[in-house]
Amino acid sequence: MQATFSHCTVLLNEAVDALHVQPDGHYIDATFGRGGHSRLILSRLGPAGRLTVFDKDPQAVAVAQALAAEDTRVTVRHEGFSAVADLPAGCAEGLLMDLGVSSPQIDDPTRGFSFRHDGPLDMRMDPTRGMSVAEWLADADISQMAEVIREYGEERFAQSIAKAIDRRRQERGLIRTTAELAEVVAGAVKTREPGKDPATRTFQALRIFINAELEELQQALSASLRVLGPGGWLVVISFHSLEDRITKQFMAQHSKAVYDRRAPFAEPRPMALEAVSRLMPSDAEVAANSRARSAVMRMARRTAPVGEVRA
Repeated sequence: MQATFSHCTVLLNEAVDALHVQPDGHYIDATFGRGGHSRLILSRLGPAGRLTVFDKDPQAVAVAQALAAEDTRVTVRHEGFSAVADLPAGCAEGLLMDLGVSSPQIDDPTRGFSFRHDGPLDMRMDPTRGMSVAEWLADADISQMAEVIREYGEERFAQSIAKAIDRRRQERGLIRTTAELAEVVAGAVKTREPGKDPATRTFQALRIFINAELEELQQALSASLRVLGPGGWLVVISFHSLEDRITKQFMAQHSKAVYDRRAPFAEPRPMALEAVSRLMPSDAEVAANSRARSAVMRMARRTAPVGEVRA
């Protein structure tokens, strides 16, 4: 019998409110997960409204397909959220991205995302495609491992961890489980913030790297400028500083008018976005769901007509 894992959607009402759902609009949930945001969007759509959902995870796609079987307004794409770029220009009134890992992924030991549960060292959002973390660690050299752990985990002990992984490979063979990796990292990290597991940053780094999460985010953000129609809303929920920094900088960059230095007296091209605000979970939500504590939601409104987007 397959185990079931619960998921509590972060910033559920706040995110859907920020989309300003119009009953006959087309909305995109680029990270379906277990469908919390999607179901609330559907409840606000009329019969002519449409919802397109994306997800890499076959388990999430199965949930989405079951929803689509019940509701013909839903279209399911078994793809990462960068595939938003394949949609027609100006086709949507709102685009939502809820980044990070869902609770069922974290809590299922067979997925290999968490150091708290021993399981295969996998971490792929789509375990049917690509290379697992265990496979990558089998061949990566010390400099490659240190660069990934430092860049994607902001881990100051990256070099020590990489050397410890290499030493473990030579002495005891390849690292194949989450518990084995967590043990190696714990031995290499000498100090850590109170209450934080020594393996936290390393696991984050390897997950982000193996799934190309930051590259996919950048592609999806760029695609949003083409896919959103004038007045459309972009809503992004981030769970760590790297994602939030990319989102913040993107919205800031495209919220400025563009002046042509070669023609200083010419009218500037209009800004593509109007960055509206950011929002954090309430104390009550964090108390009810500890995984919400690091969430940051940023919102922006599409302003320039479709086609008037700068690179």
